[in-house]
Amino acid sequence: MTAPPEGAAAVFGSALEGAQVFAGMLATRGVEHGLIGPHEVPRLWDRHLMNCAVVAELIDRQPATLVDIGSGAGLPGIVLAMLRPELTVILLEPMERRCRFLADCVTELGLANASVLRVRAQDAVLRADIATARAVAPLDRLAELAVGLVRPGGMVLAIKGQTAAAELKKARPVLKRIGARSAEVVRAGQGKVVPAATVVRFFARLGRT
Repeated sequence: MTAPPEGAAAVFGSALEGAQVFAGMLATRGVEHGLIGPHEVPRLWDRHLMNCAVVAELIDRQPATLVDIGSGAGLPGIVLAMLRPELTVILLEPMERRCRFLADCVTELGLANASVLRVRAQDAVLRADIATARAVAPLDRLAELAVGLVRPGGMVLAIKGQTAAAELKKARPVLKRIGARSAEVVRAGQGKVVPAATVVRFFARLGRT
């Protein structure tokens, strides 16, 4: 049920064993806590784990702080923490039961570089280098939340799938108002996962002018 598909080893590398443990947690406790629907279990790897893992290729390989907004089941935050130990990952989540699940994942997976912060995104006091989000809010709303959580010039990666282009078009006025730069739809994992992960990437304004 949670066995990795062909191609998972190439995507996860040395993190594959941890990813298998995480998949097992999602398929059991994740379903019990209502974080993953039972119908999602057969496609945990293709639709969720692999889709999140390839987003790592959009992040430079250097120490940085990453905040995963509305982390929920830890997608993509837990996956990125496993793949990129040089990142300091903050799993931002307001709901207590989700925070408990995330804390269990961090402990059982031995993720010394990840921590859970129970707070709403709009109330958090953070200045991360990178913000990620998946299935949190429409891009026009998410963009305003995200720019408040990254440093000037920080990068935002919103995993959006098929709605990416339409959401980006709708969000253009908001992105312009908040000074977001270089907003575009990018694809991660081409040739590794099908379909490739579709992400809206933009950067916060560099500072006051």
